[in-house]
Amino acid sequence: MQRSPLLISGVLDYAASAHCDREIVSRLVDEPLWRYDYVGLRRRAAQCARMLQVLGVAPGDRVTSLAWNTHRHLELFYAAPGAGAVLHTANPRFSEQQLVYTINHAGSRVLLFDRSLIDLVARLRPQLPSIDTYILLAENPDGAPEELKAAGYEDLIAKEDEDIEWPVFDENAGAFLCYTSGTTGDPKGVLYSHRSVVLHALAAGLPGAFDFSAFDCIMPCPSLYHATAWGLPFAAAINGCKIVLPCDKMDGASLQELIKDEGVTFSGGVPTVWTMYLDHLARSGETAEPLKRIIIGGSAVPRAMAETFQKKYGVAVRQIWGMTETSPLGVVATPTPKVAARGKTEMNDAIWTRQGRLQFGIELKIVDADGNALPHDGKSSGALLVRGPWTIERYFRAENSALDAEGWFDTGDIATIDPDGFMRITDRSKDVIKSGGEWISSIDIENAAVSHPAVRIAAVVGVAHPKWEERPILIVELLDGVTMSAQAVLDHVAPHVAKWWLPDAVIFAKVPLTATGKIDKKKLRDQYRAYLL
Repeated sequence: MQRSPLLISGVLDYAASAHCDREIVSRLVDEPLWRYDYVGLRRRAAQCARMLQVLGVAPGDRVTSLAWNTHRHLELFYAAPGAGAVLHTANPRFSEQQLVYTINHAGSRVLLFDRSLIDLVARLRPQLPSIDTYILLAENPDGAPEELKAAGYEDLIAKEDEDIEWPVFDENAGAFLCYTSGTTGDPKGVLYSHRSVVLHALAAGLPGAFDFSAFDCIMPCPSLYHATAWGLPFAAAINGCKIVLPCDKMDGASLQELIKDEGVTFSGGVPTVWTMYLDHLARSGETAEPLKRIIIGGSAVPRAMAETFQKKYGVAVRQIWGMTETSPLGVVATPTPKVAARGKTEMNDAIWTRQGRLQFGIELKIVDADGNALPHDGKSSGALLVRGPWTIERYFRAENSALDAEGWFDTGDIATIDPDGFMRITDRSKDVIKSGGEWISSIDIENAAVSHPAVRIAAVVGVAHPKWEERPILIVELLDGVTMSAQAVLDHVAPHVAKWWLPDAVIFAKVPLTATGKIDKKKLRDQYRAYLL
């Protein structure tokens, strides 16, 4: 058989040929809505690739983007890897210290950034010795400080030819460099290869995963800088889907406008995005049509959220579990005939209370503290290990492998796997609470609390206790204009958890989020460490 390499440029060439007139629509920071198709995307990606080559970017060099979900950022997704370079998608929601670290660690020579991030880039510039070219992702460099010597993206690509013969190279070459938003230590780089990206995109579009077809219109709400927006741009191109890009406008009203005006059928994002969206629908009285399916990941999906989407708005919710180290697709909560045969109630229970089921391309194993494999009985919980063709082998610039002797990667999650192949995260290993020698799941308490209609976000952390070693406390962020007592929260949680799991305190406060929209439990543990002492 032929040995054609799996390259990201091949994904774009296919989409431009087989689905040439499918639309790509993009909001921008301060410009009108942009529209073109896959042919236009290929043309401009070719110009961008040639621009990078003119700037001296060679195969293997890193290029950093600091940008939102826009068509220009999408062009970089194909142009940089297509030319053989590596695109480092920097996270603008990182702290400035983390941004400096990741850009310097990547060793990038070129930094491309959106207009709303000009001030941030100007502050970072003195600490970025490897960056020799700054490019503003706009018509021209107007508004950029003179010391940046920035060029305008549109000015630069306009000078380049609209066609290109993409270079052919080893499919195992680096394509994207994504940094984890770990809560301890410096972020770690995960270098995706062309092969891993293409295989991941092929698997993501399967009926048992995201179930894409050319009739879908996909709006990626996972940020493009967050594990390549969960691979959605590439899965969409392979399946000929229309793409709608929301820029940085992820509030409920902005998303609803795009869903209605552009016919969005599929979207995805972290729970906080969909909390805001449901809040908007409740206030406005609108429906979610034509939205049909959403995937939610980043943290456990509150059952109340899934039920509201399904029963009130007719939108099917599918949980996804993964991490930057798995590109990020790990499991997806989609039904099987065996589970569906037990009735709708049990099927929904499996989908809404478990992170997902085994997908082709990812192997799962749970082990005890001694490394012994545990049965897939849905009850035995242990450390979750993964391996597969889009799972990390070692971190960028690290000398040692991140795997054990058998090639398994320890995710840091504690999980169960049931006989039907559904995996359920019971906690992060660093978040599980040990009280009097027994384990308490923070996730179960959070899900119970957030099922109350007045609760926007709930977070549980373990804090020091003079008698029991650790005890849980519950931090609750209520919806705007709503009040309730701590006892009312505990009364609501009580029927759903063991009595001794009930939090020792309920604190009403804003819940801090990480750069990727997850609950920042490290900050909460630091803040409330001595609360019960």
